[in-house]
Amino acid sequence: MMLGVQLAELLDGDPVGVREALDLVTGFDDALVHGFARLGEDRAAALAALAGALAATPLGGRADEAAGKLAAGSVAGEHLTVLAGGRAALLGAVHDALLGRLDAALGRSRAPWEEAPSTAAPVADNLLSGARSWLHELAITGWRGVDHDLVSASDQTLEALLAVPELRRPAVLLDGLAAELRASCPVGAAERLPARRWADLWTRALLLSQPGGLPGGSAPAETVSGRLLILGADVHEHGTAVQVQVHGVLEPAGGGPSRLVRTSVAAAKVDTIVGPTLWRLLGAYPVLLGALAEHRGLEVTDLPLLGSGDLVWHEDRARAGGPADPFATARVQLTGALAPAVPPLDRHPVRIAEPVLVEGYKVAADGTLDLDGNTLDVDVDRLPACGPLTPELVTASSACIGLIRWDGGRWLLQPLAVQATVKRKPVTAYNGDWALGPTDPKAAKAEARAGDVVAVLRERAGRLLRR
Repeated sequence: MMLGVQLAELLDGDPVGVREALDLVTGFDDALVHGFARLGEDRAAALAALAGALAATPLGGRADEAAGKLAAGSVAGEHLTVLAGGRAALLGAVHDALLGRLDAALGRSRAPWEEAPSTAAPVADNLLSGARSWLHELAITGWRGVDHDLVSASDQTLEALLAVPELRRPAVLLDGLAAELRASCPVGAAERLPARRWADLWTRALLLSQPGGLPGGSAPAETVSGRLLILGADVHEHGTAVQVQVHGVLEPAGGGPSRLVRTSVAAAKVDTIVGPTLWRLLGAYPVLLGALAEHRGLEVTDLPLLGSGDLVWHEDRARAGGPADPFATARVQLTGALAPAVPPLDRHPVRIAEPVLVEGYKVAADGTLDLDGNTLDVDVDRLPACGPLTPELVTASSACIGLIRWDGGRWLLQPLAVQATVKRKPVTAYNGDWALGPTDPKAAKAEARAGDVVAVLRERAGRLLRR
């Protein structure tokens, strides 16, 4: 449970060094906007400052050399990689400081990350070298210089990467970056750029494309059984894909401490499939969707659990259990559940998304939560259109299960479920309530009028494949 005193501790300023570290990252990102081929004195100084912050780390000497070489006009791939690693390290340190502050405020225990020898099979480096070459060209040119020709130069490399299952992770990342750049071309004419986001994608892609850069050094997945109690569902929607990430508490069979876990299911889509119809794309997961819609626990058997706290979902290894109220689960289980470790490459402030229970608050006129005199912003922009949760319900609420995030320099609460009073009647709403179809009459009629878009598209796709 998140009480006022805990919230005050969390919101009482940033940990020491966070702002300074983020300023160094901003300086690097500004250089990437204009390109490393055109470094002026100010941007060269920004790279030197970033290298200076790493002086006491194993990267220190190499970072200082890389910054000096880039300032002198020598742009080599190894220098870009070192500075990308330094940038990731700074953001990782910020992540650790913020997550440590959050865990302390919540009294939450967290498992340590266990590093193990890599068991990943070697992959053809010639494919990854093509990705590195394109990323190097982006860095030399800078975002402002990106045009359709430069974006199209990635097509052949992406096609080759996507054909290799072991390289799907960097391939999808690169494909997403290329798609965003293509949609923004010509980038030089854009008034504002998502400089931090593109630099994040570039950095992660460059690190993943190094020989041995693909994750493979974590401890092997363990197999777990027990009762999974759902807290809420976070819906991630894109024009071509949808993912539902379910947060919950696992009570291991045979005893042991409860553990915070999450599991995800996903499906490809087209941009015309939106709203409650999204759930129809996930029809291959009736057990999980039924538990979301009917507020039931799940009995799971031999599910792989990664060190990151991610359960690898298998429908045939789960069955519906008895009723399980997420708010009861949150009140009883959240305080003592063991939180998972964070994998090294996932240590970034925007990836913080910790389940919390907030209650006994008042909603201010500006939509923020007032809890014992402390203010917490609410991220209603993340509310999915495929569920019953609305900004109006959040405003009328007095209890909320949500994900506490850090974005844009402040803490935010993303609601997953609320308890509210509407027309003097108690109302409870969850993001996953419509997993088996809308329960709201208006939403159900609207979907009926639209027809079964998913069935129509599948039928048309089937006809095309039969030709």
